[in-house]
Order: sequence, then C-alpha cells, then structure tokens
Amino acid sequence: MSADTAPLTKVDSAISGLSSSPPKEERKGHRRASSSATGVYNINDLEKEGKELQIAKETQKLNWKLNTSPATLDEKDALKKFLTEPPVKKIDLHFPLGLEVTARNLKGVTIKDALDAIHKQFKKKADDELENPVLAGFEWDKEESWTRLIVHQKKEGAPSGGKSKKNKKDKDEE
Repeated sequence: MSADTAPLTKVDSAISGLSSSPPKEERKGHRRASSSATGVYNINDLEKEGKELQIAKETQKLNWKLNTSPATLDEKDALKKFLTEPPVKKIDLHFPLGLEVTARNLKGVTIKDALDAIHKQFKKKADDELENPVLAGFEWDKEESWTRLIVHQKKEGAPSGGKSKKNKKDKDEE
C-alpha cells in the first residue's frame, strides 16, 4: 500500500443527521391535490349558488337498452359529452320505482358515466324482466331535488336507420 492514502472510514447517515425520508410531522399535513378539472362543480355548491342545470339533449336520442353495455351504442361522440351544463363531479339518477344510482367523475360526469352507472344495476336483467327497458332521457326537477336527475324510460326504442347486421339478426330470431 502507498503511504499517501488515508484509511477509509465508515460513515453512518444516522450519525451525521441525514435522513432519506422526511420527518413524520411534516408529512402529516400534506394532502394530494384534487384531480378534478377546472370548471367542474360540486352539485351542492351549485344548489347554494342557485345555478340552473341544463341536461344534454343527446340522451333523449340514444334509444339505449338499460341492460346492454353503453359501449355498444353507435353514437360514440355523444357518450363523451357532459351530462349536465355546468359539469358536475357526481349526480344521483333516480328511477320512478325508487332505485337510485350515482354517476361520478371528478373531471365532470359524462353521458357515458351515467349510462355505465345505470348499466351496472341492470346488466344481469333479461329483456322481459324490465317493464320499460329503453332510456327515454333525464329530467331535472329542482323543486323535488336539486341534486338528482329523474330517469325516464320507455317500452320500445324508436327504429333507427343505421343498425348493424348483428342487431337485425337478433330481431329475426325473436
């Protein structure tokens, strides 16, 4: 060994006062920033401010069966639109027979979010189990409840011209 090298010494990070993790006290107050988008409201705040909700008209034209997946709809662009204007983080969807489902999305509830919430309740039901299996649209009645939409249903979907062959084949078998 050469004489000009100093002997190696072991350094313990705990002794020198350094820590790889921050002290627990500082961490306690930290909260993750909300992942909600700007311009998206809490429905309760809108009620306090008295802001009116407008429901997307596209929901009335969907002719969607409650027990089929929203992914099967032809109108993919309509699914991306906000269900209400101004957009909200969550909204309750109330059925006339008393069932209530909640659609949630921190970036604003879209038509697809609402249909997904409804589909989750009805996906295991057969067509003949549902009295009114087709979505007719939503209604907002601020006198009854500011924070929920009433779901309207109908027996049959209006015939649409752009049906796929798969649907026509199903109709022939009935």
